[in-house]
Amino acid sequence: MEDHRIHALTMPKWGLSMREGQIAAWLVQEGAEVGPGVEVVDVETEKVTGGLEPMSAGILRRRVAGLGEMIPVGGLIGIIAGSSISDAEIDDFVAGFRSRSAAAGPAGELSGPVPELLHLEGLTLRYLKRGDGGQPAVLLHGFGGDLNSWLFNHEALASGRAVYALDLPGHGGSSKLSGQHDIPELAGALAAFLDATGIGRTHLVGHSLGGAVALQFAAAHPERTASLVLVASAGLGEEIDGGYVEGFISASRRKEIQPLLDRLFTDPALVSKRLVDDVLKYKRIDGVGASLRLIADHFWPAGKQAQVLRGVLEQLPLPRLVIWGSEDRIIPAAHAQGLAAGVAAHILPGSGHMVHMEAAGEVNRLIENFWKAAGAATASLSSS
Repeated sequence: MEDHRIHALTMPKWGLSMREGQIAAWLVQEGAEVGPGVEVVDVETEKVTGGLEPMSAGILRRRVAGLGEMIPVGGLIGIIAGSSISDAEIDDFVAGFRSRSAAAGPAGELSGPVPELLHLEGLTLRYLKRGDGGQPAVLLHGFGGDLNSWLFNHEALASGRAVYALDLPGHGGSSKLSGQHDIPELAGALAAFLDATGIGRTHLVGHSLGGAVALQFAAAHPERTASLVLVASAGLGEEIDGGYVEGFISASRRKEIQPLLDRLFTDPALVSKRLVDDVLKYKRIDGVGASLRLIADHFWPAGKQAQVLRGVLEQLPLPRLVIWGSEDRIIPAAHAQGLAAGVAAHILPGSGHMVHMEAAGEVNRLIENFWKAAGAATASLSSS
């Protein structure tokens, strides 16, 4: 049965500071069948460019926003509707949408959840919470990143559950560690965060360095881990681009950091000037360079991963999912191959190390479906 409603494709809010986005490219023509899983338009934000998928299936009846146009968050980009909807009905919808938007005032203001600081003994942790209820989840970023690396995933995953994005010690708005800066200490900081926030059992999602931290925590506390998702994770093999790690630590100028950030993505054009500026600003904070050096010396001495937890992953008594980009130039996608039968693994073609940003829609769907299956399996065990 055809959907007789009109659906607005609107500018998303990716990241806390985003107020508007620019139409970088239309990826489909008017008249094309679209829906979840089909990227319709590329949106360039102040940090990175991402593909936008519609929430509803239908026909792209109209491109409302033009190429290069700046659209405020919540602003109208396009119209999706069935073939039975007349052009006059679409005209009326567009006019009404614009009238309501004008009456509502400027869009894209800084609203909604904001990061919070958790002060523990000798340690401050910054985190951002979205959503409520359900089995909670915690997102852990990679080396040199922060909670903003989940800007394409956090809100989408927080439907029906509380999802926390955490800055690991030595990163973002969290303070530096005072000890060894090794996997157990970082995992200990995660445990302290869960204790302080009253989270007993949680889904863990870790990217790169954050994957190794999540894996270490799950191994030490399987009873507190509802499931484990590893995205281009460290700790599953020895190989790593040691040149990237060393270069990231030492880089202090734009011309040094830009090519390194380019290597994280399949398409270097996705890296914006703002993203480069933010990374340089972070690296100039007192103590950051020393923290990154300590972490790297423990995790990746001599350009290799010192601790391989592949066997630990395969033996964990809980649901496990591994996601990788086929073109990852930092940690090879081969680390997702040949895992034990109980570990679900997906290698997404055409994506690099930041696969959760380059293929956000697909990554979000994989994680959501995995969580649903994990919840169903738990419910079945509880009732048997």
